[in-house]
Order: sequence, then C-alpha cells, then structure tokens
Amino acid sequence: MEEERSKATLLSLDYPFVKLPDHLMIEIFVRVPFSDWGQVSCVNKHWANLFREECLWNAALVKCFPLASLAKRWPGPIPRGPSKRRFSALYASKCILQLDDELSEIAGHTYLYLKEQLEISTMPPPSGILHGTIIDQFIACGKSRDKAHELASLIWLAVIENMEDNHQTFLLLKRLAFEGDVFLPYPYSRSYKVQWRIFERLFTDFRDCFPQSDYYDLMACAKQRFQPIPAAWLGY
Repeated sequence: MEEERSKATLLSLDYPFVKLPDHLMIEIFVRVPFSDWGQVSCVNKHWANLFREECLWNAALVKCFPLASLAKRWPGPIPRGPSKRRFSALYASKCILQLDDELSEIAGHTYLYLKEQLEISTMPPPSGILHGTIIDQFIACGKSRDKAHELASLIWLAVIENMEDNHQTFLLLKRLAFEGDVFLPYPYSRSYKVQWRIFERLFTDFRDCFPQSDYYDLMACAKQRFQPIPAAWLGY
C-alpha cells in the first residue's frame, strides 16, 4: 500500500516533476539509459505520448549519435524512415552489428528491414528477393560486389542469431533451408556461413520440433551442401 501511495504522489498534478515543460522532460529522458526507456514510457499517458513524438527521437539522435545528422545522401531501395526508426537503426548497427562507420546507419536500416520482412506472420517474401534487395542497397552506396556480399552476410547472420526460439522461427528457418540459393549468381547467393548457420540452428535449437519425415529430408539437403556433417547435427 505504501508503494502505491508513493506512485500516486509521484504522478499527482501537484508533484513538481510532472509540471516541467515538454522540452525539459525530453532533455531528461534522453539522458536515461536506453534500456530503461520502455519502463519510463509506461509511467503515464503524457510520457508515453512524448515517446511517440519526433521531438524526443530527434533529441535522442543528437545526444547519442551526433554525427548522424551529417548523412545527407540516401541511395538504394530500403527507405530511411523517421527519427525513431533512424535511432533504432543506429542502435542496432552499433550494438548488434558492431559497426561504427559511414555505412552504420544504412546497415542498421537493412538489419531492421530484413528482420521485419522475415517476421511477417503470413508469408515472408522469398529469401532470394530479400537478399537481392540488400545487395542492391549496398551496391547503390558505391560498395563493390565483394563488400556488398560481406555486409549482407553479416546482417543475415545477426538476424538469424537474434530470432527467438519459438515455433514461428522454426518454420521460417526450415523454409530458408529448403529454399537454397542454387540458381542465384554471386553476389546474390547467400554466403556459406549464412546457410550453415540456418541448418545449425535447426539441428541444434529445434531438433525436437521436427516430424520424422521433415528431419530426414532436411538432413539429406544438408549432406548435399556440407561435408562433413557435424556430429551434433546427427544427435550425438
């Protein structure tokens, strides 16, 4: 009861903190660790609305990624998006992809694009189309075919690593494994590392999810692509 009364006091209209103007509230929020923003935005409706506004995310970009405003040109098929998406892209690039160069924001947007497309619950686009879009994005930025292939592989691996262990991920990985890249020319074929990681997750993280027929079909597919097959994939 005491804790509830304290919360009520904090959120009451008489409490000085809630009387601060929005621009000062935003300056405070952008100095709070990013990992706590979800909790902060749930305190009350007004704070939640502030986290939906471009003003807060513009301030967050300036505070956390001051060089981001210098990027003017935005080539390629993957859109840039508003300030909130830009912040998410830069955060993903720094914390997940471990990139901090002139391509970091583009790589972050590409990571978000691939992750969102693969997580479409009904029917994601074919992986060849998605991979081709990523390759075209980096080639449009002036990167060589080899560099585009390297960056695309980095993004694919990061997305695969960060998928949750659930039934939807199992179905998605199984579909990616069976699709393959047999008829796609370089650099539009996914790298060996990406294909390996798809099968590795299936045979280790989701081994118990397979119907027997699917398991043998997928194992036959794996044996055509990889030699030797790791013992862990075989269950021992």
